[in-house]
Amino acid sequence: MKIITSLLLIGIAISSNAQKDKKDKIMPIFTHSIGGSFQKFGGLNTRVSGLPQFKQLKDYTATLGLGWLKEDRRVVTGGNITMGSSMSGHQDQKSSTIRYGAINLDLGYDVIKSERIMLYPFVGLGFQHYQAIFFKDISGVAFDDVLQSSTVKNTISSVRFNNSFFVYRAGLGFAVQSQKCPGSSIGLQAGFAGSFKNHAWKSNENQTLGNAPVDKIKQGFASVVFTSTPWFMKRK
Repeated sequence: MKIITSLLLIGIAISSNAQKDKKDKIMPIFTHSIGGSFQKFGGLNTRVSGLPQFKQLKDYTATLGLGWLKEDRRVVTGGNITMGSSMSGHQDQKSSTIRYGAINLDLGYDVIKSERIMLYPFVGLGFQHYQAIFFKDISGVAFDDVLQSSTVKNTISSVRFNNSFFVYRAGLGFAVQSQKCPGSSIGLQAGFAGSFKNHAWKSNENQTLGNAPVDKIKQGFASVVFTSTPWFMKRK
């Protein structure tokens, strides 16, 4: 993850240095996004369904993103770091939550020759890391029992599993630039992400487990994207 993050920062720096006085280039702009993604983990949920003390994972997550976007001769490049969570977990109730972090690099083409409007299909590659957390109902557990028994203490602890995937992405983006604030825009991005391979779930310490359920990424995503040019990149 550190290596991929470093590559993203290098990409921003290279794009920034490439901005001279050519009118057909647009400076890299920072992006902020809010949206959602939809992903079913059938393998893990099927295994959990046979255990009454646990609740299956939700299929949706809310997402927040931070990244950059650049257009050069109608070729659109961009990168993004995304955090997502189903926000459905309650530590003292029977519940579950899925959360993930993702990083991606995309390449697209603006099909509308306009200074204010962008419409760009895009493809890309990314990496996603997931954590599934299962909480138990502990309403009937007494304080003294937890204090005096390590067995009871372990019984009420949440159960966590990890999984990671390299993914491909494809989608469509749209943005409209503000007339009052050059370099700022609002737009939409939506698309699909899929994993190259299926992967088994691991323990919270990333240990390989025997007979672990296997899942793959078949994810739909959509977000509202806000862009702005940082003050240190604005021309005087």
